[in-house]
Amino acid sequence: MIGCHSHVTASYQVRSYQLVKPVRVILISDRYLNQQKGLPRVPVPPLRKTCEGYLSALEPIIEENEWKRAKQLVEAFMKRGGVGEELQRSLEKKACNTVNWITDLWGKLEYFGNRSPVVINANVQIACPRLDFRDKQGQIRCAAKLIVALLEFKTTIENETLPAENLGGKPLCMEQYSQLLSTCRIPGLERDSVVFHAKIGNPPKHITVVYNSQFFVVEVYHNDGTPLTVDQLCVQMESICTSTSETNTEPVGILTTLDRDSWSKAYLSLKDQTNKESLSAIERSIFTLCLDRAIPRESDKYGTCDCHLITHGGGSQWNSANRWFDKSLQIIVAEDGSWGLNLIHVVADGAVSMALTDYLVASMKKPEMRQASILPLPMPQKLHFHVTPDIKEIIEQAKRSMDRNIQNFDLSVMVFDHFGKNYLKAHNMSPDAFIQMAIQLACYRMNKQVCASYEAVSQRMFRHGRVSLLLSTTSVSAAFVKAFDDPEKQNTEKIDLLEKAIKTHKENIKAVIHQVDENSGYSLCYSIHNSHFIIEMATSNTHKRRNTRHLIQNMKDALLDMRALLEQAPRAT
Repeated sequence: MIGCHSHVTASYQVRSYQLVKPVRVILISDRYLNQQKGLPRVPVPPLRKTCEGYLSALEPIIEENEWKRAKQLVEAFMKRGGVGEELQRSLEKKACNTVNWITDLWGKLEYFGNRSPVVINANVQIACPRLDFRDKQGQIRCAAKLIVALLEFKTTIENETLPAENLGGKPLCMEQYSQLLSTCRIPGLERDSVVFHAKIGNPPKHITVVYNSQFFVVEVYHNDGTPLTVDQLCVQMESICTSTSETNTEPVGILTTLDRDSWSKAYLSLKDQTNKESLSAIERSIFTLCLDRAIPRESDKYGTCDCHLITHGGGSQWNSANRWFDKSLQIIVAEDGSWGLNLIHVVADGAVSMALTDYLVASMKKPEMRQASILPLPMPQKLHFHVTPDIKEIIEQAKRSMDRNIQNFDLSVMVFDHFGKNYLKAHNMSPDAFIQMAIQLACYRMNKQVCASYEAVSQRMFRHGRVSLLLSTTSVSAAFVKAFDDPEKQNTEKIDLLEKAIKTHKENIKAVIHQVDENSGYSLCYSIHNSHFIIEMATSNTHKRRNTRHLIQNMKDALLDMRALLEQAPRAT
C-alpha cells in the first residue's frame, strides 16, 4: 500500500511520514474506550527547554552569524519578566483548561485556519493494491464488499469491541477511531469547522455514492438494524450505474477542490431548500463511495497512476468532480481494479488511517458467502442541486483551478528493493533513522546545503494526542552528510558519524512520543518492509529547482552508498 499526506512547503525542506509504525503496536482485548480516562494530559515543556530546542534546530541550517543573532533574540525572549514568561504562563493556563492544548491549537491553525485547497495539500490518501477485475461488474462487487467491511468496522467502534492499542506497555488514545465515520468538514468564511454526526442524536444510516459526478443516498441498514448484504448492495450499485446516463448535471463536487475562501463563499450561495437537503445528506452520511472511471495509464511501474487517482481523481475531465473532498472518509473504486481511501486529516492521523486500511484489505481477501436478495430494497435516492448561473461560473473556475493544481503536482513513487528492514536490523541500524539520514544525504547532494527535514511522530500516549513534529536535521546528522562524500574522511569516521546521527534521531523520537518537543520543499512518505521500502515524494513543480524524480534517484543512490559504507567498514562485534 502507498499512502501520502501531501503538503508542499518551501525550498530545501522535506516533510516525511512513515505509514508503517516503527514500533510495534500491540492489540489487547479490552473495551477500547476504557483506557481513555487514564491517559495523561500533554504537559507544557519548560520555557528554557523549548528555547534551547529551537536554537538546536536552527544551528545546522543557518549561517553562524545568523545563529548568533537568533541566540541573542532568544535570550531577550527568555528574560525574566519578559514576553517569553508571559506566553509560557498563558500556555500553562490553557493546558489546565483543555484536554490537549497542542491538539486544540494545531486544529485551529493547521487544519481549520489553513485556506489552501484540501485536495493535494491536506487530505490523507492511501492507494491500495490493485484488485483482479477490469469491468463494471467487478467494480460493483468490490464496492459492495468494501461497504460491508466498513459497516463491520463501524460496529466494532460503536460496541467498543475494537481492540485497544498499546505501545511499549502504555495505552494509546483511541478517540480518532470514533471520528472516522459520519463526519464532515464544513467550509467557513474565516475558519472551517467539523461536525461529528455519529455523536449527535439519530445517527445516520446511509452512505453517499458518487457516480458520473452525481450523488445518491443509499440506505445500508434494514428497518431491523441489520446491514445490507453484499448481494443486496450490488443491486443498489447496479441501479445507480444504470440510472445515470444523463451527463448534463452540473458537477457540484468539484467545488470542494477550491481554496477554502472561494469554497466557503460558494457554499453560502447553495442556500435554497433543495441544495440544503442535498448538502445535509452528503455531510451526514456514514462515508462516501466513489465509483470512478479508469484514468489513462502511461508508465506506471510503481502505481503512480493509482496515487494520482486517489489523491485528486485525475482532473475535471476524469474523476475530480466524482468526490466530496470535505467528507471524513471517501472509498474510491475504479473500473480497472484500482482502489483506495481519501480522508480529511482533521479527524485521524496516518497510523489510524492505515489501521482501517489494513482491516479493509484483509476483508477483501476473505472468502465470499453469496446470499440471495429476498427483502425488497428502497431505491437509491438521487440528490439534486439547484445551480444558479453564478454557481455554474464558480464550478467552471473550480475545474480550471483543479486542473492547474494537478498540472503543478509533481509525484514520484519508488519501490526500493535492494534491501529492507531485515538487512538494517542485522547491522543494528534503525530502519526509520537510516531512511531519514538517506533523505538528508540526498538533499545535501542535490542542493549543496543541509536541508531542514522534519518527521511526523504520534503523540497518542496522551489523551486526544495527534502528532508532533520531530526535527530530523540535527548538528550530528549535518556532520554526517557533509562528511559522506569527503575523500579526506575515513570510512570508519563516516560510520561513527552515521551511528551518532541515528542514535540522536532515535532518542529524539522517544522524547517526542513521551513528552512535548516543539520544534517549506518536498513531502515524502515511506513504508518499511522486510526486504524493501516503498517511497513516495510530492512537490509543486512551479519551483524550477524541485524535481521529485531527481530527488528520488538521489535517495536511491544515497541508500545504496550507505549500504556500501556499512559493508566496507564493518564494525567490531
